[in-house]
Amino acid sequence: MLTNAELANFLTSIVALLLAAHLMGFAFERMRLPRVVGEITGGFVLGPSCLGYFAPEITEFLIPGDPFQDRLLNAFHWVGLTLLMFTAGFRVQHGVFQHDKRVMLVLLASVTVLPFLAGWAITVFVDMSTYNGPNGNALTLALIVGIAVAVTSIPVISRIFIDLDIIQTRFARIVIGVATIQDILLWAVLAIATSLAGVEVASKTDLSLAVAKPFLFCAVGIVVGPILLTFVQRLRITTVVRSAKLGFALIWCFLVAQFAALLDVNVIFGAFVAGIVLGSLKPGQMENEKNQIANFSLAFFIPLYFAIVGYAIDLPNAFDPWLFFGFLIFSTVVEGLCAFGAIRAMRFNNLTSLNFAVAMNTRGGPGIVLASIALASGLVDQRMYVALVLTAIVTSVVAGAWFRYRTLRERPLMEDRQVE
Repeated sequence: MLTNAELANFLTSIVALLLAAHLMGFAFERMRLPRVVGEITGGFVLGPSCLGYFAPEITEFLIPGDPFQDRLLNAFHWVGLTLLMFTAGFRVQHGVFQHDKRVMLVLLASVTVLPFLAGWAITVFVDMSTYNGPNGNALTLALIVGIAVAVTSIPVISRIFIDLDIIQTRFARIVIGVATIQDILLWAVLAIATSLAGVEVASKTDLSLAVAKPFLFCAVGIVVGPILLTFVQRLRITTVVRSAKLGFALIWCFLVAQFAALLDVNVIFGAFVAGIVLGSLKPGQMENEKNQIANFSLAFFIPLYFAIVGYAIDLPNAFDPWLFFGFLIFSTVVEGLCAFGAIRAMRFNNLTSLNFAVAMNTRGGPGIVLASIALASGLVDQRMYVALVLTAIVTSVVAGAWFRYRTLRERPLMEDRQVE
């Protein structure tokens, strides 16, 4: 049981982080910048890089640094991350390949496979072993860097498109469709990396299991999950389910996440698959409950999660300028060239190709989630964590500014006809 003093300290921390996240999130929205960047900035302001550096006694009062409080905040961090991935899962668009199949397939292969391999290769030719965490090794670092180079943010790029009223355009449909499939593949690779945490030398059996389990879990979950949910609705327990649909949806999320953990698959991937399955139900089913989960999560757990991410950034002690600028330039150039080249090869003009290059470079939330999971799993150290988070922030801000500039110019983001 918590003592009154411990409970008071914990609630003070929650209020401080949540208030900072919402205030900065609101301020960034007013500046027409991604809200998620503002929420991270809120935690950053309270953390060791800002208030904790200039007035550590105030930070210690607002967010006591004792191990017990750290464990409590860490629990909320994981709950927020789980609900974020669950929400992202049931918002995944289904039937994304109904239009522009050829363009999407070519772009998907180009911006996923090639950047991932480039990220892997850089860890082979450049000694980055000093950036490993306590549970990391050469293989897990290669996987993390490969994902970080290739990842694209669905939430941030979608929000940018919504704010600019271009979400219904052909360009937006292609970008979001490609990012959706890309996320599923890359989250599976992240699950592989976390399953190898602490393994010094992976045997062929360990590596095969690490690779097979996430993909099998995803395939079986997506196929069997909707059947299981439909079956439950036909049982006598249906009356109970109907009377507490919101509770049932949350139980489904945490149950699948727990099942993933039992199979040594990252719980975050389990929550993502649970969301995809829930989102695959017939139109109208659980819609109100999904909206309630999304609204409450976006009001409490998710901003708190991103504030904790920002709070963990320690620039005075963990900022490596060579790593950050090197990774930012390398990842941006590789992903940008792959996207530009793929679209240009299909005979679209240079401006259309450049728009796709900027869009696919928006790392946002997934890039930040990748960094926080890698740090929490002990796969990377604080310097790599800071570099990944800052890269995600910078690319998101640049994408928002670019597309706002393009729409103000009132020129189409994608030409209807390919050029000869």
